[in-house]
Amino acid sequence: MEEKKKGNGLSRRSFLKNIGGGAIGTAVISTGLVKSHPAEAYTPEIVGAGRRKTAVNLKVNGKNYRVEVEHRETLAEVLRDQLGLTGTKIGCDRGECGACTVLVDDVATYSCSTLTHSVRDKAITTIEGLESADGQLHPVQQAMIDELGPQCGFCTPGQVMSAVALLKVNPRPTRDEARLALSGNLCRCGAYDHYLNSVMRAAGTA
Repeated sequence: MEEKKKGNGLSRRSFLKNIGGGAIGTAVISTGLVKSHPAEAYTPEIVGAGRRKTAVNLKVNGKNYRVEVEHRETLAEVLRDQLGLTGTKIGCDRGECGACTVLVDDVATYSCSTLTHSVRDKAITTIEGLESADGQLHPVQQAMIDELGPQCGFCTPGQVMSAVALLKVNPRPTRDEARLALSGNLCRCGAYDHYLNSVMRAAGTA
């Protein structure tokens, strides 16, 4: 049975056919189901004449750096792209998953939603800065290994930094206090108990 056409000569079925290919194709590409060349999928931005860069002093892991940043560049981008500190992960890029957590003046901070110029001259610590000068792991890092905390490991740096921030202000937290401190860090593998066990093992030694 032929579908009744609208006043403009298009049937509902024809209309859906016309828009369906484009919408479905866009959805498939955006979810990564269709392979595309990196250069096509992610076009790097080029700083034009209308976009200025400003010199900013950053103190990261006890070292001073002078970097040129745009006003909108986040701390996570600068740490990874300019300083090569790729232990800081970018997951959601909207301050929800916690993979990018670093310490700013010993406070756990989402670096993906922190503008770089807002932390100039503050003490920034990344996962790379926890290891001691002689190569000894931080107690939280060692506890993560002992308790088999990491699964895929992508969220682990953020989990570690949140735990370190907690133990700086509360060396002997209860399990509920540790759970609350890590509640801003999502684990796609669901290894939350492993991470909590790690915090409790490190408590009193960090």
